[in-house]
Amino acid sequence: MANKKAALLNRLKEHFESDPATLPVIRQDVAIYERPNMHLAIEELLGDGGAELVGVVDLDYEVTLARISRQSSAKEFDEGPVEYFDVPVAGGRKLACVKKGIYLFADEGSKCALLVGEERYGHPPKLKVEVMASQREVSEGFLRKLIAKTRQGKAYRGHVLSIERDCYGGVSINFHSLPKIERERVILPEKVLQTVERHTIDFSQNVKRLRAAGRHLKRGILLHGKPGTGKTLSAMYLVSKMPKRTVLLMTGAAIGSIETACSLARMLQPATVILEDVDLIGTQRSFQTVDANALLFELLNQMDGLAEDVDVLFVLTTNRPDILEPALAARPGRIDQAIEIPLPDDECRQRLIDLYGQGLQLELGETTALVEKTAGASAAFIRELLRRAAVFAAVTDQSNEIVVRDEHVEEALTELLVTGGELTKSLLGASDASAQDE
Repeated sequence: MANKKAALLNRLKEHFESDPATLPVIRQDVAIYERPNMHLAIEELLGDGGAELVGVVDLDYEVTLARISRQSSAKEFDEGPVEYFDVPVAGGRKLACVKKGIYLFADEGSKCALLVGEERYGHPPKLKVEVMASQREVSEGFLRKLIAKTRQGKAYRGHVLSIERDCYGGVSINFHSLPKIERERVILPEKVLQTVERHTIDFSQNVKRLRAAGRHLKRGILLHGKPGTGKTLSAMYLVSKMPKRTVLLMTGAAIGSIETACSLARMLQPATVILEDVDLIGTQRSFQTVDANALLFELLNQMDGLAEDVDVLFVLTTNRPDILEPALAARPGRIDQAIEIPLPDDECRQRLIDLYGQGLQLELGETTALVEKTAGASAAFIRELLRRAAVFAAVTDQSNEIVVRDEHVEEALTELLVTGGELTKSLLGASDASAQDE
């Protein structure tokens, strides 16, 4: 019975051919969201080295290599099945990562043991890794190699990610697949679109030359304008045109994870951090002191804390630049360019009608009249207008092809601008749109 209860201790004795209680142990904690990166790093370091993986069952105490190595405490741990944690990764796949286990292997000609586990009572929860070897230098060297490879972020690099924080402060990473946005779908005045591209796409294509010329690479742009003008679409277009960059999406409650996002961006560079509706930071009163918002200043501090040669692009969007301007003006240099995404002019509204009319048979008298009637309307409003006109047309005529005529557009305009009232217009970013002619 004693031998059975000391099975793990006996394993260590056989592996090291000595008493493991006399051997040094080096430990490091790793963020829980790094689990897939650490698992891939371990596989890369030990994949062809003949490592043996042993499962651990802890009865009453948190497992450590030091406790397993002593006869008096080894009885609290049994050898058992290796526990795995199924972690979502890119492409809707799952990666089975070792949750708790001991790897027995050799590194640099020396026998080593690597324990992977979790802190039992940690808040926020953390992964722990411990390395035992006959010489402390060997333990330190292997652990540093493991952490360095973990921080390469193999599971996350080049993907679109978002951060989620639970009530215990634990962070999880979600993967996203964004639609590919072609340039012709971004209906903006050409000069505006070129300005956006110059500070993002063009800059990224010339990073090596700019770095060689001593130019700093961290940069930020603020896309501002009324709701529905295409700020988010513009950001998604940038993602499509810079596919090799890791993208971190920050919206809603995830804004509170700014430090984690910037840490990941630094680790996974070249990276793009997209903060949508960043004006919401400026109105989170629960985090606010007099004339200062902790989250907003945390964002600015993180942007300032990045080294100049770190290739991280911040794209901020807002409907309320007036809220942000005082803080941004007080910390110059964090945002390199503020770009207004305007309401569509006559030419852009015509292009929007053509774009959102695709797939429909438009039999309109003159689209110029529709362009005039939608003066002051946002891109989102025009999209909804044609969608709703298509619904009226489909109900009126049950034939296979949907034919949108002037009367269907008039009915849709009436419903949006008159029946829907000011709230509907505001929700669609069309509060300044001309009312329908009576």
